[in-house]
Amino acid sequence: MTNAMTTSPPSVFEFEEEFVTGLKSIFEEKIVFNQVLGLKITSLKADRVTARINMQPQLVGHYAYNRIHGGVISAGLDAMGGLAVMAAIGARHMDEAPLQRLHRFAKLGTIDLRVDYLRPGISEYFELRAEVLRLGSRVASTRMEFLGADGTLFSTAAAAYIVS
Repeated sequence: MTNAMTTSPPSVFEFEEEFVTGLKSIFEEKIVFNQVLGLKITSLKADRVTARINMQPQLVGHYAYNRIHGGVISAGLDAMGGLAVMAAIGARHMDEAPLQRLHRFAKLGTIDLRVDYLRPGISEYFELRAEVLRLGSRVASTRMEFLGADGTLFSTAAAAYIVS
């Protein structure tokens, strides 16, 4: 029996520039609502993705406190869960050409989303993180976080996505 403490971690790899550029184009440009949110990818790894939203006047949900709207938080977390699934699918099919892998995302869609709002979102910018907990042949499960510029956790989410 192998002890979990002695097993080596999975090999780390980087996505090809063509795949990263294509995925950023889909996420930041072709999904137009992500442009409205100002969502920009900051890190794209097979096991975790991160992005940033800069606070803008059109994202305010409570004018007296200049706090971000809850809909921006939920939409951003949902988008990040989808991005994490895209990265996981891309990593699973590294034997395919980058453009071929990018075409696998056509059927991706949210099945379920749960958001927990932990505290008011007041910050100059926000960091969003997501990871895939399980990537099945039909459904993927994810976990996401929405943090302030100082690292304060404002919201968490969990979601399920259809992948086929």
